[in-house]
Amino acid sequence: MQQDRPLSGATDVAPYRYAAAVEYAGAAYHGWQKQTRDPVPSIQSEVESALSRIANHPVDVVCAGRTDAGVSACRQVIHFDTWVERPERAWLMGGNTHLPDDIAFLWVKPVRADFHARFSALSRRYRYLIYSSAVKPAVLTKGVTWTWKTLEIERMQQAARALVGEHDFTSYRAVGCQAKNPVRRVEHLQIYREGQLLVIDIKANAFLHHMVRNIAGVLMKIGAGEAEVDWAQQVLDARDRRQGGVTAPPFGLYFVDVGYPPEFVLPQTALGPYFLSSAD
Repeated sequence: MQQDRPLSGATDVAPYRYAAAVEYAGAAYHGWQKQTRDPVPSIQSEVESALSRIANHPVDVVCAGRTDAGVSACRQVIHFDTWVERPERAWLMGGNTHLPDDIAFLWVKPVRADFHARFSALSRRYRYLIYSSAVKPAVLTKGVTWTWKTLEIERMQQAARALVGEHDFTSYRAVGCQAKNPVRRVEHLQIYREGQLLVIDIKANAFLHHMVRNIAGVLMKIGAGEAEVDWAQQVLDARDRRQGGVTAPPFGLYFVDVGYPPEFVLPQTALGPYFLSSAD
């Protein structure tokens, strides 16, 4: 049943909280976060616009982790508060009707008032897809990172072991990163082949700005034989971004999962992107 409650004042708290999973291709957008001073296409703006049309009042959303320009997501989790109660299908199907073709809601459900998309999250997971070939691809040009160099996966796997665990990742974050603490805990960092693609799969409690792309840049350089395997450890130990090499392109980076305490009972979906067969 649809229930609308009038807005009664700026200090009132909207009575309904919903969580949702959003999938998007990031190539056409300047990242997740909307820019108020210099309006540019953003995922957040599109999502809020769609939900506001269903709610019949302005809706603000909070995400699990902001993504950069060009970065895609298979399971970005958000929450929003609203003055109206709608069936889950109305939020899902109605919301998708008002979204562009490169953004979609995967599910929407009511959650407890203490659920927070960002602060309730226990982990985040990314996949970085690399197409290594002498000839550039014409398909998914903004969905994978292409390199003409041959990458030796065994060297990359060996180097990646140094980055698993809790470390100070100062060397692997952007110079302008605003996080107060550079320490992060990487739960796993796996590199494997999926057809013609090389996949870097990384899960951590949280990530620093450009952390995944900087890790990918170091591992690709090692895989190409342009640096020794122990360079990943040397970069980590330096705690100096100037020692960290090249930041890999945003294309091919996918935000694929967010982990939450089981008591929130959020729907689970297969890890993406959907054209990969690996679901673990």
